Amino acid sequence: MSATAVHSLWTTAAAAADPISKIDAPKIEYGQLSPTLIVIGAAVVGVLVEAFVPRKSRYHAQLFLSVVALAAAFAAVVALAADGYGTTGARIAAMGAIAVDGPALFLQGTILLASLVGLFTFAERRLDPEAHGNLVDSFAAQAAAVPGSDTEKAAVKAGFTTTEVFPLLLFAVAGMLVFPSANDLLTLFIALEVFSLPLYLLCALARRKRLMSQEAAVKYFLLGAFASAFTLFGIALLYGYAGSVSYGTIAQVVDGRVTTVDPALANTMGNDALLLVGAAMVVMGLLFKVGAVPFHMWTPDVYQGAPTPVTGFMAAATKVAAFGALLRLLYVVLPGMRWDWRPVMWGVAIVTMLGGAIVAITQTDIKRLLAYSSIAHAGFILAGVIATTPDGVSSVLFYLAAYSFVTIGAFAVVTLVRDAGGEATHLSKWAGLGRRSPLVAAVFAVFLLAFAGIPLTSGFAGKFAVFKAAAEGGAAPLVVIGVISSAVAAFFYIRVIVLMFFSQPRPGGPTVAVPSPLTMTAIGVGVAVTLVLGVAPQYFLDLAGQAGVFVR
Repeated sequence: MSATAVHSLWTTAAAAADPISKIDAPKIEYGQLSPTLIVIGAAVVGVLVEAFVPRKSRYHAQLFLSVVALAAAFAAVVALAADGYGTTGARIAAMGAIAVDGPALFLQGTILLASLVGLFTFAERRLDPEAHGNLVDSFAAQAAAVPGSDTEKAAVKAGFTTTEVFPLLLFAVAGMLVFPSANDLLTLFIALEVFSLPLYLLCALARRKRLMSQEAAVKYFLLGAFASAFTLFGIALLYGYAGSVSYGTIAQVVDGRVTTVDPALANTMGNDALLLVGAAMVVMGLLFKVGAVPFHMWTPDVYQGAPTPVTGFMAAATKVAAFGALLRLLYVVLPGMRWDWRPVMWGVAIVTMLGGAIVAITQTDIKRLLAYSSIAHAGFILAGVIATTPDGVSSVLFYLAAYSFVTIGAFAVVTLVRDAGGEATHLSKWAGLGRRSPLVAAVFAVFLLAFAGIPLTSGFAGKFAVFKAAAEGGAAPLVVIGVISSAVAAFFYIRVIVLMFFSQPRPGGPTVAVPSPLTMTAIGVGVAVTLVLGVAPQYFLDLAGQAGVFVR
């Protein structure tokens, strides 16, 4: 029998056995996914720029491309919100994989603006003295070179710069945009990996203290890999429990509203042990990303070792994305398990608030101090998550927006205080900074007061919103512990301010570098947002309130 006849028989038999004659093409709503698509497209173009544009032109090409991409993506978010996708027009897009609703658009807008401000600190090239007549930035001259080797010295002499940081930042931002808007568990996991892997690389690229930077990246990578494994295992268990990775379907199975059972999963569907263990593992992976105790051990080492612009970007944008994903998981997938996860979250929030605040008192390095500060703030934000009310969602959204700009601004100031070895991060070096450089010290004091939650700063408005939501949601004891933690935290923030303004400057102490307009813009935006959200927060609280409803 000829090959043609065999093929004909096979296709005829297959057609007879399978009534489905064609596979439907997926329906993708490109307009509703445009913010993410713009950033991913620009990241891919950035990789091509590295390959084809001459080395001397790459820095300017990459900076221009990144700024335009982030600004265009933010404009797309605003356009979607103006079209009503944040309120009445909220929907599930991309074959059920992505939610386009108020929380997703609010968080995406916050991530894009924070990333744009963080990008300016990435591009700063005036803080270090010129090397061999070339401007230098915060990143290694040649990432692949062994620290201290002849190859590295030759790269510095030739004036090389690691411009790959710009497409890496864009890939990380793209993952962060998908993370809080993911509407099924596989999309959530892919987004987690897409933004984590570029961050592992960025943490290893410091120009100064390269060995510490590489150690930080390895710690982050190893612990991040464990957290990802827990998340993936939890996803597998939840699939076994519900027979689906879709948020909506899992929620229906949890509520007992599903009547049709997949025969292949008949023995496991509805098994509560799978639900409890699977949900715990997925939540564990998200708590790792937000830096909550006891999943916080990576935070101080990575914040200290990574290049400071990367630390600022990561501290702000990652928290926004991860809390967005945690909110959606708890409020959309697991509202029927509220009595199971709320007590656990109470415990996590309490140890996170107290642990971050108490351990921060003992720190002598400004970056480690800000790292423990960020852990304490994760606890404050969790108080809003625990509220399980619409006000809880909107208060968390507002707090994340306020916190992200204060954080980037604070780390941008840290990059300015320098000695012969680069950034002077030891607290003793900051003594008397207010006398040597009053403006820089005053700006840093504004950021510290915002972290402490002093009135007329964005930190006070944010804390007041989450504590009020938690109290109304029946978590009043948590608010009391939060206020005590805030008082403890205020001690070490005020201590730094006293050190800057009321101590004698040391002879031969660090100098304050004069930055380019890029870092000035980053710090200026941070101060402006801190004061505006502190003095007149109502408009932004209303905006977060309108954006606080998840599509189901």
